[in-house]
Amino acid sequence: MDFEVRDRSINRGGRRLVEERRVYLQLVQQGVSNREACRIVGINYRTGKRWRNGRAPSGTTTGAPPIKVASLTGPCRYLREDDRIHIADRLREGASLRQIAAELGRSPSTVSREVRRNRHPTGGQYRPHAAQARADTRRPRPKPGKIRQCPELRDFIQHHLDLRWSPEQICQALRTRFPDRPEMHVVHETIYQALYLQGRGELRRELTQALRTGRARRRPRRQTQQRTPRFATPMVMISERPAEAADRAVPGHWEGDLVIGKDSASAIGTLVERATRYVMLLHLPHGRTAEHVRDALVETVQSLPTHLTRSLTWDQGAEMASHGAFTLATGIPVYFCDPASPWQRGSNENTNGLLRQYFPKGTDLSVHTRENLDAVAAELNSRPRKTLGWETPAERLAKLLTPVN
Repeated sequence: MDFEVRDRSINRGGRRLVEERRVYLQLVQQGVSNREACRIVGINYRTGKRWRNGRAPSGTTTGAPPIKVASLTGPCRYLREDDRIHIADRLREGASLRQIAAELGRSPSTVSREVRRNRHPTGGQYRPHAAQARADTRRPRPKPGKIRQCPELRDFIQHHLDLRWSPEQICQALRTRFPDRPEMHVVHETIYQALYLQGRGELRRELTQALRTGRARRRPRRQTQQRTPRFATPMVMISERPAEAADRAVPGHWEGDLVIGKDSASAIGTLVERATRYVMLLHLPHGRTAEHVRDALVETVQSLPTHLTRSLTWDQGAEMASHGAFTLATGIPVYFCDPASPWQRGSNENTNGLLRQYFPKGTDLSVHTRENLDAVAAELNSRPRKTLGWETPAERLAKLLTPVN
């Protein structure tokens, strides 16, 4: 964009201000955030908010409407009046919504939503100028809060917050108590915002003490540097795992996970060797806390020879919070998969599916003894596998354990 950021030390008068407003609105309509558009133009972000939303009168300060520019060029984030005229003309010609969207360079859902929201409420016809007026009416921000507009709704929420109901419980009670009154229906996020954003004046701040957390403001989670580390010992990600583990050429690299039982109250740990697909099961009769999983892992891997204990790959489940202590006790490094990436432990995920034949979902897994788990593992390890050239995992592992003369 051919625009020079303002030198704050020089006052260039009103003409420069008009240009700044024009460029600011163009950036916002292209989808740039308010803060980023203000940075590019060289103004304070509060000034940008005032330009975009206007300013309400307060005391001796007069109000100001949102700024407008007669015409804006280039692609726009929102539909314009010309776009709406095109939609109306093509609808009268019998064109489909997908055809219209392709002609406008928009998503079909954008055109479908526009027609559904802005057509005439009774006749059902789509009139472009009336649709533009409805869109302009909805656009100004901030909008008045639903809780502030309805005293009955506000009193109901405040009363139940005093009773220490959660916002989600209150929302469900509203739908049950007032099924035919949509003005009394809100989602729980609306209640949280009314509590945390006090500029709206909808709910008393002291009601935040009735929430489970008791926080008077939200804890920011959006920025990576603001997130609380998942484990006390830093995770080593799978991207740092040796290449020999990825191609399965060298045995001794294991994948692990838990098979969860009924009501998440019981579990069985699973270990799968990547090269041979050999399965070992962890007995967890007393729970699946980090300490229980650590102790079961240490006990299990100690039965293996050193050349078959090169690494362990796990997901980011809380049961591996003691991975540092496991590595210290066994010398086996632990690598963690990326979030929501189960394919990075493909052999283990496949094995867990096979284990569900023996341990169906919704059953109590704590009833199985160590002997039962060993029998299931032996049966799986004696199945021939196509990926092993129809050898069994037990046969392939036996070759690795047999000393070469």
